[in-house]
Amino acid sequence: MPHYGDLQNEIYGAGLRGVVPKVPVDFATLEKRATAAMPPHILSYLQGGCGDEFTQDQNAAAFRHWGMTPRMMVDCTKRDLSIELFGLTLPSPLFMVPIGINGICTQDGHGDLAAARASVLTGVPVMASTLSNDPMETVAETLGDQPGFFQLYTSKNKELTESLVSRAEAAGFKAIVVTLDTWVTGWRPRDLNAANFPQLRGAVLMNYFSDPVFRSLLPKPPEEDPATAIGTWAATFGKVLTWADMKWLKSMTKLPIILKGICHPDDARRAVDEGADGIYCSNHGGRQANGGIAAIDMLPGVVAASGNTPVLFDSGIRSGSDVVKALALGATAVGVGRPYAYGLALDGAEGAAHVLKCLLAEADLLMAVNGYPTIADVRAAGAVRQ
Repeated sequence: MPHYGDLQNEIYGAGLRGVVPKVPVDFATLEKRATAAMPPHILSYLQGGCGDEFTQDQNAAAFRHWGMTPRMMVDCTKRDLSIELFGLTLPSPLFMVPIGINGICTQDGHGDLAAARASVLTGVPVMASTLSNDPMETVAETLGDQPGFFQLYTSKNKELTESLVSRAEAAGFKAIVVTLDTWVTGWRPRDLNAANFPQLRGAVLMNYFSDPVFRSLLPKPPEEDPATAIGTWAATFGKVLTWADMKWLKSMTKLPIILKGICHPDDARRAVDEGADGIYCSNHGGRQANGGIAAIDMLPGVVAASGNTPVLFDSGIRSGSDVVKALALGATAVGVGRPYAYGLALDGAEGAAHVLKCLLAEADLLMAVNGYPTIADVRAAGAVRQ
């Protein structure tokens, strides 16, 4: 059977014909190429973190102090990276995290659709962001039968939030991912120094501008008076959520509710007790709060506190080995962000798909070499802090 790691044979074979990868296979070169290719105002928003970016940097660096022990004399000629999640059988544990400026990462302004096409090309689910340059229905149409999830920013206007959720369910998304840590934006010097916030310039607001509840709040349609529409969005964005809101969140949909931003074991326990269907361990990649602990270091405690509830993870994933380490520490599924966005910037859907395939190839080959033929074997082996 084919394996993700077979990609390296394809690359070497193409090299014999004088063909080299259009998009780099490693993060360092990928980031360098994307940095040179992207407009500064988009790049600063994509790359920037909170404060002096210590937590953002630690998220990636912390993977280096987790290690795995190889096991020999194990037949790994057949490997299985598939997982079960919310009743879905997925070919791998990888997913694309919601990135609010996907839409402007591609030159045509349709990066959300490109991410959806990359999902179809790879089987890697995308979490479609509330902040999008295309309506969620168009993103869902592009996905077709490929499962996708919808990331929700709750609005101060409850009817608007309920409309967004209803639309996501009707469009065919398989879960609602509620972001908890972004009712207000963290201190982001890169954007502040440029006095640039893309949404206030009208970018990635199409899910709002196409929403009937949002449009009912406006004296004129957004296409006729964009300034008022943008101001209304800014005024209504960001409802503060408390545990008392769980009943309301659960009442809006039959879809699984995943709480994104859980980093403390006590919050994980409370989330499970309150009916969360999934726990999402993430510190928003260090973009929202600085001075915190690396997300990967908080993952084991969250997993232990979550019991049988699946735990999704992101923050700092830069390689296939990072993916495997997160799985070894108990994550059910692992999200990647900036790397695939760089792929979008360099070569659209095909670029993002290439990045995802490279991550999976590296993860697959690490499992093969280290004697872990399945994800269950990875979890049984665990990771050791060095």
